[in-house]
Amino acid sequence: MLRRALVAEGLGSTLLAATVIGSGIMAERLAGGNLAVALLANTAATVAVLATLIALLGPISGAHFNPAVSLVEALRGKLTLRHTVAYVVVQIAGCCLGAFLAHAMFEMPLLQASVHLRTGPAQWLSEAVATAGLILVVVGSAGPNEAAWRVSAWIGAAYWFTASTSFANPAITIARSLSNTFAGIAPAHVIGFIVSQLCGAVVGLLLAKFLLLTSTSLRSCADTKLPPNDGTTMGKEVAAPGLTDATTVHER
Repeated sequence: MLRRALVAEGLGSTLLAATVIGSGIMAERLAGGNLAVALLANTAATVAVLATLIALLGPISGAHFNPAVSLVEALRGKLTLRHTVAYVVVQIAGCCLGAFLAHAMFEMPLLQASVHLRTGPAQWLSEAVATAGLILVVVGSAGPNEAAWRVSAWIGAAYWFTASTSFANPAITIARSLSNTFAGIAPAHVIGFIVSQLCGAVVGLLLAKFLLLTSTSLRSCADTKLPPNDGTTMGKEVAAPGLTDATTVHER
């Protein structure tokens, strides 16, 4: 079971990174210097592949493709430490392989280092916001089919409302540092992005626990019905049934 999950994570991470980087290369070549058009094309390709991969591979591995998501799932008790480490290693390796695959498809040098500068408080805040929102969406989704459109919609929107264009993924951040293309990031700026993404992931988890647990509690209380008064409960409080933990209700 773990082997199949790791293959799914590796394949998904590879194809996701190849799409992000490859579509950036194609967009930059065809846009004629119009960065807005290039970003729009890059966004559309990313949204499409995310939705497809999550729906396809979600039933096998959960379709994380993202160390931040796997770490959050570990904190929620959904992954063991061993599985989490394996997921993260495969995700990083897969994303890096995806960068090389994109370069090969466009007849570019396989090994590159990006010189695209992406740093500063605005960029770091953007990554924290994008990742926090992603985690909130993931935890709040009941299954792969629901997560497929929600996650892709969030990432597509965050491409445009964040200053960083929403990497929101440590593995793909590392891979994009290996590509001196439209989607790249200078290797020296990777650590700032990853720290911001992990901080955002923690914030997203806390928000999800508060919002989703609260909503579950309210629904449970509203659905609770007192038994008919047959005289045996007169003057006594009737205990409401135990609330189900939000992390169980919102399975990914």
